[in-house]
Amino acid sequence: MALHTITLAHATDWPGFRQAARTLVQAGVPPQEVEWFTAQGAAQDLFAAPSPSGLPLDAPPKQTVGPAPRVPEDFLRLCERLVLHRNPARFALMYRLLWRMARERGLRHDPLDADRMQAHHMVRAVARDMHKMHAFVRFRPVTDGEGRTVQVAWFEPDHFITEANAGFFVRRFTQMHWAILTPDASVRWDGAQLHTGPGGQRSDAPPPDAGEALWLTYYRHIFNPARLKTDMMRKEMPQRYWHNLPEAALITELTRGAHERSARMVEAEATTPRKAIAPLIPSHAHASR
Repeated sequence: MALHTITLAHATDWPGFRQAARTLVQAGVPPQEVEWFTAQGAAQDLFAAPSPSGLPLDAPPKQTVGPAPRVPEDFLRLCERLVLHRNPARFALMYRLLWRMARERGLRHDPLDADRMQAHHMVRAVARDMHKMHAFVRFRPVTDGEGRTVQVAWFEPDHFITEANAGFFVRRFTQMHWAILTPDASVRWDGAQLHTGPGGQRSDAPPPDAGEALWLTYYRHIFNPARLKTDMMRKEMPQRYWHNLPEAALITELTRGAHERSARMVEAEATTPRKAIAPLIPSHAHASR
C-alpha cells in the first residue's frame, strides 16, 4: 500500500507535479510508495482521500536525504507534453523516470529503456492529437449578446490538449473572435486576450448554417475521383472525426461514384483550348536577332 497520496489540482497540473515530485525525491520516497491522483480522479475513487488544497495529503518527511534532482532540459520538455496524455498512469511514469534519473546516470542515454520508450510513445500520441486538432476544427458563426459574430467550434480530442493547443489558433485567427469547446475544457479568444473555461457538450456548439452549405457545394465540385485513396484518407482523417466535419457527410456519396467518374474522365474526348497558346521562343533566338 502506498504511503503517500498526492492529489494534483487538475488533469494537467504540471507545476503541482514538479513541486511534489521534487519534495518526494529529496525525501527519498521511492515510486512504489506514491499514488498520484487529480482532484477529479480522486473524487471518482472511493478509496482515495484527496486533499482539498491540491497538496500532498501524507506529506513526505521534512528532512531531506539528498539534493534536489537535476535533469536535462529535454526531460522537462518531454514531461510538459507527457502530462497532457489521458493515461492516468502518466504521473507515476514521470515520477519513476525522475527517481531513476537521479540514481541511474546512464538512463538518459538509453533510448531502449522501457520507461523512456513508453514516455516517448505517449508524447508522440499527444503530438498527433494536437495535429489532428489543427486540421479538423471547423468553426461556425454565431452572434453573441452584443451583436458581434463569434466563430464557435466543437472538437473531441483524445488527450488534454485544448489549452496547450490554443496558441496555434490565436496565431492563425488573431483578427477573429472565436471559441473552441471540448468535453474537457473551453478556450475563447476575444481579439486581445485568451480565456479558458470548463468543458462543454456538443449541443453547446451551433448547428450547421447556410455558409456551410456553400462550402459543401464547393467541396463537391473540387473533388477529384482520380486522386482518391481511401486507405490513406482514413489514415489521415480517421472516421471518429467524421461526425464533426461537414465535408465528411459527402464522403460516402463521392467515394461510391468515384470509379464511374474516373472512367468517364478517361473515356472523354480531348478538348481544344479556347485560345491558342503561343509557343515559347528560346532565349538564344532573341539574342541572335
